[in-house]
Amino acid sequence: VQLQASGGGLVQPGGSLRLSCAASGFSLDSDPIGWFRQVPGKPREGVSCIGSRDGSPYYADSVKGRFTFSRDNAKNTVYLQMNNLKPEDTAVYYCASKTFLRTPGCVAFGSWGQGTLVTVSS
Repeated sequence: VQLQASGGGLVQPGGSLRLSCAASGFSLDSDPIGWFRQVPGKPREGVSCIGSRDGSPYYADSVKGRFTFSRDNAKNTVYLQMNNLKPEDTAVYYCASKTFLRTPGCVAFGSWGQGTLVTVSS
């Protein structure tokens, strides 16, 4: 099981980035991937994961309306499109396997990728 996150970088407030998480060794159908982020000194926050049986994504309130979760089964890859980025979105973003929605948010039970740094600053 391996997860490779990429796509982070430096962007100005209001800008956009698309993160990718390529999975190998398992199927997205059996082990759904979720996105998390962490700022040094703060707990890791669940950003987005599959929240229902129909596959609709769940989003944390802090990113709702700005971030979009998508997946490409053929490439075994999930994406996080991040628009209208704010300085408070600055964090290391991680993807994790076997991520499910458990009240009050996303919980990962599988493996973690190495993280990709997103910095939102002017």
